[in-house]
Amino acid sequence: MSFVTEDDPFKDPSLDAAPAPQRTTPANVPDTLAVGRNASLTLGTDSLVVLDEALRDTSSAGCCGVSFGRSTKTTRSIAFHNVLWAELADDGDITIQYAHADSKKAVRPAIISYTLDKTESGHASAWIEKLLVRAYGASQRQKRVKVLINPFGGQGTALKTYHKHIAPIFAAARCELEVEQTQHNGHGVEIAQNLDIEKFDVIACCSGDGIPYEVWNGFANRPDAARALVKIALAQLPCGSGNAMSLNFNGTDSPSLAALAVVKGLRTPLDLVSVTQGSKRTLSFLSQSVGIVAECDLATENLRWMGSARFTLGFLTRILRKTAYPADIAVKVEYGDKNAIRELYRAESSKPPRSHDDRTLPAAGTGLPDLKYGTINDPLPDSWELVAHDHLGNFYAGNLAYMSPDANFFPAALPSDGCLDLLRIRADLPRRTSIATLLAIADNKFFDMPHVDYQKVSAYRIIPKNQRDGYISIDGERIPFEPYQAEVHKGLGTVLSKSGHMFEAKGV
Repeated sequence: MSFVTEDDPFKDPSLDAAPAPQRTTPANVPDTLAVGRNASLTLGTDSLVVLDEALRDTSSAGCCGVSFGRSTKTTRSIAFHNVLWAELADDGDITIQYAHADSKKAVRPAIISYTLDKTESGHASAWIEKLLVRAYGASQRQKRVKVLINPFGGQGTALKTYHKHIAPIFAAARCELEVEQTQHNGHGVEIAQNLDIEKFDVIACCSGDGIPYEVWNGFANRPDAARALVKIALAQLPCGSGNAMSLNFNGTDSPSLAALAVVKGLRTPLDLVSVTQGSKRTLSFLSQSVGIVAECDLATENLRWMGSARFTLGFLTRILRKTAYPADIAVKVEYGDKNAIRELYRAESSKPPRSHDDRTLPAAGTGLPDLKYGTINDPLPDSWELVAHDHLGNFYAGNLAYMSPDANFFPAALPSDGCLDLLRIRADLPRRTSIATLLAIADNKFFDMPHVDYQKVSAYRIIPKNQRDGYISIDGERIPFEPYQAEVHKGLGTVLSKSGHMFEAKGV
């Protein structure tokens, strides 16, 4: 079932279908707007300051609904990041909608409304525009969002979560919404493959990481794949058991906070990875793994009721077994020294937020880029060396930093450096070392461990051996236990993030 929201009579038609313009603060507009004899609204450094003598007469917070007296405060601040919309009605009322923090893990829409002082009516519209410039910066307002809800994912509560925690934030921000529920496995591929990409700015997936994976590959099947992947930003709103995409770009696994992050998100280029196996080519956005991580993900499907804790349990159980997953591996290394990797990360993290997406939109009819290194069926490139790893415990290549709330496996990962971060850990380590490694991953301290091999690579080939069957995971999806090859495409996809160029993760 799908539906489109009703037209918003207050929407500025000049914003229709437009990318985020480079708006500037209106000139000669004072920061303070008088809204009555004893109230005013002031644009502060990073927040809207409401001064209102009437606040003194409101009940102060209490416990269990019991008031402990009257408030002595006459001001309150609303962070610009939380301001969703503002408008001036014909009768002179100014209304501001914002995301009110109910707790550290949840926000909900709230409204303040005042009748303007008559002397302020002349520049009220310009003051509102100044507020919205502060509130949105380089982010596009009133995004046109195709919402995909997976009612089967995680614990099966995505539809309820959307209506309770996500839709109200989008509505308050005046987003244009078209909502559709996925009906079966692979439906996200079909939707993306047939989507009118000129109608939308964002696809927001109320799901785990599975529906984004389907959408990327639906775009990949289009004759205009390159154009679709650049034009439409993909976002995930955490409603599944694996919510890595939201953790990395929204900085949270809270549905309402993620919705706010999407409303304010900046267009961000994201590397995507072509994975070839047999005659098939798929796109990966998250990770590829062989060994412990693949097995603890795919072999714990029966524990989805545990949420993300199932990954931790699976990892701990298997690392203690010291199982080896032998393979022959060849890699195209771009950065093999940990100090160089650390310097690359710190240089990028020191940059300010991006003001705009400077990529050129590919022409209509532009498909996926050619493979620079061929496929798994081609001879190994001359510069690659196939190396035996007979005691491999884990081969894990990540395109993002966080894989779960407590697992920042790739602390040096960057959204668009043209590299995968590659992690290899031996299986024949003392049990004490294996446990210490697991704890260090949770504490973001394992990067410098001598037995942890951490590189940045642009391509690789892996050939499992001495096993009849096993697990290979591509973005959490199981593929045949056969050799495969992966190649990075720099900045091929588009997401929304807070900074425009970094993950919301603690780095090296």
